[in-house]
Order: sequence, then structure tokens, then C-alpha cells
Amino acid sequence: MQSNLNSDSNQHKYTPEPSSLDVGALYKQYKNYAFAIAYRMLGSVTEAEDIVQDCFAELQRLRNRLIHQPKSYIGKLIVNRCLNLLNSARNQREHYVGEWLPEPLGVHELVNTPEEAIQQKEMISYAYLVMLERLSPVERAVFVLREAFEHDYSEIAGWLGKTESNCRQIYSRARRNLPEQLPVIEQASANWKTKKEVLSRFTTAFLAHDVSAMLELLTDQPVFTADGGGVARTIMRTMHVHKGVLAILTSPRVLRSLRERMWKPAFINGEPQLALMKDGQVTEVLCLEMDASGKRIHGVYLIVNPNKLATVQL
Repeated sequence: MQSNLNSDSNQHKYTPEPSSLDVGALYKQYKNYAFAIAYRMLGSVTEAEDIVQDCFAELQRLRNRLIHQPKSYIGKLIVNRCLNLLNSARNQREHYVGEWLPEPLGVHELVNTPEEAIQQKEMISYAYLVMLERLSPVERAVFVLREAFEHDYSEIAGWLGKTESNCRQIYSRARRNLPEQLPVIEQASANWKTKKEVLSRFTTAFLAHDVSAMLELLTDQPVFTADGGGVARTIMRTMHVHKGVLAILTSPRVLRSLRERMWKPAFINGEPQLALMKDGQVTEVLCLEMDASGKRIHGVYLIVNPNKLATVQL
């Protein structure tokens, strides 16, 4: 699978690593890399940002030490902090009210500067992030480091304090727990036009309760999940049945409040999605997962929990 961070590895392939800890330079060079790992591990923007800040704060305390491979050292710090947080938060997530969905990361328009373009490329599709929730913390660590960042098993083993053979077994177990056809990590800009057309058709069908139009959009086995976190009212359980998903999306009574919102296209996790607004504020985000053709909807993910919408800036 193509790495999201090949641009990073190519950019620095022939650049010698700093021989001492210039933390300011390291932060500028590797903050996006560190955040990309943390966000994939945690599915939370705010928690990932906190982990990154903690990591570089520790580097500041170690600034007089000589670290020969600072990028690898940063990666190891990030991964192990994420594992500690995931393990400690397991009980909290088990008692989460309703379904738990990752926190979306959104901007309102395409980026233009080289630095913004690199950050855009490091995004991970929302569907891929949802899929990672199936894995245990250590499975997620091994899978993310191997699949998204293409790290060698020997390096992953060193970071996690495991053997290379053990990491290979963990990866195999993780892969068995995931769909045969994985969602794309990032959606190519060439596919955005088709995705925007689907979003427009979905919006029209939803607002009009148009069963026929929605039938044409949904795959044979669609999934609907909503996350209100006990803070906002929404559907509490994931719906996997085609008839049920269709009913949810076309009923005049279910999700009625969404039809009172202003629907606005937005770039969420590096691809076109939908933001719903009231009085100038984002109140919900709708992320659609497309099938392999890119023309039909396999997953509908509705984020209603206001605590997960702070980073969607429109």
C-alpha cells in the first residue's frame, strides 16, 4: 500500500540527521509526522495534539543528549505514549454512550502553500480511521506503522519492545480482523469530482426523503453509524441492514433536525464530505465512505457529539 508520508521520506532521504537536539528544528521538521502517527493511533485530534506537545516537551528536557536518529526516537515516543493512553482509556470507551466514532479533522477549502500541501497529503481518510477502530491498541500500532508508514518490522519491534517475529504475527492477526478490501488511506484529488457529485445527489435525496434516489446511491450492504456521545441525541446503534439504513436516511421522522440545517461541502480528513451548520456553527459532520467504484455509498458516518467537532473549521 502507498505510504502517506513518502513525500517526507523522499524529502529527507539525503538530508543528514541533526547531530544534537535542536528541538525547534526537530519540531518544525517532524511535527506533522508525529501528529500523523498519533492521530492514526488515537482517532482524536485533540489527544493527538497533546501527545505531540508532550513528546517535544520531553525532547526539550533531553536537549543536551546526543540522539543519532531523532526521527525514529520521536516515532517511538509517540507510539508508546499513544499505547499508554489507549490502554488507560479502554474502560472509558467501553462506557461511552452509544457508538464511538473518530474525531474528524476538517478545513473549509483546498490548501495552496507547499507546507499546507504536505499536511494535506498526510491526511487519512475518515473511512480508514473508522476501520482502525476494530483493532486492539498493539494491533493498531503495528498495522499503522507497517501499512501507512512502511516501517520495517525490525524497527517496529524496537519501538514496541517486541521481537520481529511477534510483530509479524500481530500484523497478520490485525489484517485478519479487517475487511479484505481496505478503504483507501487517502482519496486522490482526481476522484474528488465524482465524490462531490455523489455528495450532491445524497444531499438532495436525503432532504427530499427520496427512496428511489437513495437506493441508487447505496451499496447492497451499507452501514450507518452515528456518534452523539450522550451529549447530543441521535441513533444509538450501528445499522448494518440495507432496509434499515434506507429507512433511516429517507424517513420524515428520523434525523428530522438534520433537514433544518444548512448543508455545506467541506474537506474532512483530506477529502470532500459534508458539514451541517446552524447559526454559523458546525453542528454535525456527515462522512460518506465510497465503494471500490467510487460511485456508491458503503458507509454513512454521522458525528453529532459537539466535543468532536471543534477542529472542523469552516
